Amino acid sequence: MLKPCANLERVKQYHPPLSGRSGLRLDFNENTEGCSPRVLERLRSLTSEELARYPEREPVERAVAQWLALSPEEVMLTNGVDEAIHLLCETYLQTDAEAIIAVPTFGMYEVAASATGATVKAVAAEGFRFPAGGIMAQVTPRTRLIAIANPNNPTGAVAAREELLAIADAANEAAILIDEAYFDFYGESLIGEISRRANLFVARTFSKAYGLAGLRAGVLAGPARQMQFVRRIASPYNVNGVALACLPSALADREYVTAYVEAVRRGRDRLQAELAALGMPFWPSHANFVLVRFGPARENFISAMRQRGILVRDRNSDPGCGGCVRITIGTEAHTDRLIAALREYAQQRRGAEVPA
Repeated sequence: MLKPCANLERVKQYHPPLSGRSGLRLDFNENTEGCSPRVLERLRSLTSEELARYPEREPVERAVAQWLALSPEEVMLTNGVDEAIHLLCETYLQTDAEAIIAVPTFGMYEVAASATGATVKAVAAEGFRFPAGGIMAQVTPRTRLIAIANPNNPTGAVAAREELLAIADAANEAAILIDEAYFDFYGESLIGEISRRANLFVARTFSKAYGLAGLRAGVLAGPARQMQFVRRIASPYNVNGVALACLPSALADREYVTAYVEAVRRGRDRLQAELAALGMPFWPSHANFVLVRFGPARENFISAMRQRGILVRDRNSDPGCGGCVRITIGTEAHTDRLIAALREYAQQRRGAEVPA
């Protein structure tokens, strides 16, 4: 009987709750306003001939490399950050290797690493503080990959630049992936360090601030010599032609992206201040979301928000996140609606707790 590879028996499947997503989508950290109008114009201008061609990635890669102040040899466009993670795992991991992640974090690191047969070591982030010392303590001669989201998902916490560089230096035989999917809402990056460290990779996405989640466009940047090996296992047509056609238009509209990011940052401050005023425990975030602990009331809160047409993300099953819900921050109008719903929910809860 046909059987899959034995190591797939222990791979955890990633299950994003995509069905029934009607309402204000504050559950997937997407851009809640949509992409730039320039992208829509480019979409409308696409011809049947363009769609009939195999996509050519390299010209757009050169433009993205210039935008990142890197050489084209250091940059590869990917089918979202998910593919960048997969490619690094396939390039550097095998059955006798080890990968290290700090949990809680993005689930695809463990999925992609364990699918290669490698051993995945999870280091708990106490109090959601980045466990730099714990990660370095787990490094062995078999360590071949360390994946770090900065800012982290689902906590919004960040690691100090010095900590990340110390890990890259301590594990110089491992690929160090810094996943900067939420960079735009944070503003600090290690992408300028790529030319100075032979094992450092940085991933970015255009799904969040740029509003292109549906086009699945990401970028992996790394040392030119190492990127040669990553390219060997990548499909030459991994990024679809529609995404490649629209990406330059998205990059060109910096005014749109800047305005959206600024709105999210203001909304983040407002939401965190409101949560504090309502006595709802949360963790300060550097991303476009906030993780809030509702404890036993978690399911009730999720249901109450859905009844108000607002979707939020249940993170209860993540390590250390029992009773937690992640809430995406969007435009000013969306933040107004969210805060109004939070106040109404808090008032109803207080009313329910008053004895008859």
